[in-house]
Amino acid sequence: MDDTLMLLTAAVAALVVGLAAGWAVQAAAARRKLTREQDFFGLPAGSECVLVTHRDNATAHWSIPRHDALALLGLAGVIESCGAHPEVAPHDTGLQGFGARTEFCVGDPTAHRRLGAHVANLLPGVSVHPGDESGAGRGTFTIGGTAYRMEPGAVEYVLLARLTAGEGERPVFLAAGQRPVTHRAAVRHLVRNRGALARKYRSGGQFCLLLKVVNSQAYGPDVVELVADVTKAALSPAGAKGHRAAA
Repeated sequence: MDDTLMLLTAAVAALVVGLAAGWAVQAAAARRKLTREQDFFGLPAGSECVLVTHRDNATAHWSIPRHDALALLGLAGVIESCGAHPEVAPHDTGLQGFGARTEFCVGDPTAHRRLGAHVANLLPGVSVHPGDESGAGRGTFTIGGTAYRMEPGAVEYVLLARLTAGEGERPVFLAAGQRPVTHRAAVRHLVRNRGALARKYRSGGQFCLLLKVVNSQAYGPDVVELVADVTKAALSPAGAKGHRAAA
């Protein structure tokens, strides 16, 4: 075998080894990413989860409101990639307690029974105004003494939370918003930022983020700002001492 052929053979062998090593590194990174997401969402392969949403009262049969349906579609991709199996349930159907399986609860806490119960029990530092007889103030959040009132179509707020409580170790994710478009915005934020959230809060971490949806009348759920991480105030019953309006 002459020198040229030997060099060519060595180059091909090095290329094959390099490609194999690169593939192995990428595969290991993909496995780590998947494992991190499965741990964060509490969705190991083959597990079950439940997505709890509103009923659409405008129809005779049970159906899901448009924005909530689109929010659930966003979650479906994550659930599928984790290898889990989802169940969709209406908010006013009796369900088991929480913690045995991952739960995604999406909606308006003043109308969504299960979501309202979760906010009251798991986020004692958050109050949600039911509105007066005319409906004024409905959905206003008060957290740590600050009131967050919506301006429909201009400024609307939504809470995105990951909570662990009850029997078992599976988390409950809440997307509790003031209008349907905010529920979808919160789920988008969760899905798009799941890697960063998983690294920051890890598998056992609880958080409650207050998000602001800006000019939904023009931009829908696309323009979202993080107002604050309100975890400490939301989890503490003593979070509200005084009251002031959000700027």
